[in-house]
Amino acid sequence: MANINHKPSKYMLNLLHVLPALVEGKKDVVNAIVEINSGTINKYETITESGQLKLDRVGYSSLAYPFAYGAIPQTWDYDGDPLDVEIVNVIEPLVPGCLVEARVIGVMKFEDGGEVDDKIIAVLSDDRRSDHIQSVENLGEQFKKETTYYWEHIKYLKKPGTGVTKGFFDKEEAIKVIKECEKRYGEIYAKNLE
Repeated sequence: MANINHKPSKYMLNLLHVLPALVEGKKDVVNAIVEINSGTINKYETITESGQLKLDRVGYSSLAYPFAYGAIPQTWDYDGDPLDVEIVNVIEPLVPGCLVEARVIGVMKFEDGGEVDDKIIAVLSDDRRSDHIQSVENLGEQFKKETTYYWEHIKYLKKPGTGVTKGFFDKEEAIKVIKECEKRYGEIYAKNLE
């Protein structure tokens, strides 16, 4: 698991700002803070400034998250939030707020209301049940269809047509997106940390 190279403190550390995006020594494994489990319509988010988990909203429809979902530390996407990660093939529900190491297998390019809001796709790195999953292609066409449908319809009852999927891409493209979001975090967000 990720080690936090930080002296003990009486103040709670915000993992979004003390952990690196990529796990040390592993080129395709990210640290991920779990916010949501599959099967819920509630949207939880980690508060960027404090690190606590909050209920962002109750879903506008009966569509439940089809995967675990979270945020990658020290990244900043164009939508003004940490980069999102979908963790697929999770057998046992994860505890919201927990930290996991997730092996990157691809990325879904996505726009939400005209803003880039890409979704890294990953599996739990230490779950042997996912060893055979090396790319988004291993998940099959049905996964792509269901994921596209989910993201394009999750907000449909509130804001029709605002979610647009731009396609699924390989691990190399996903790592490129992560590195771009790490750079953006340093340029835009990290300089404001106290």
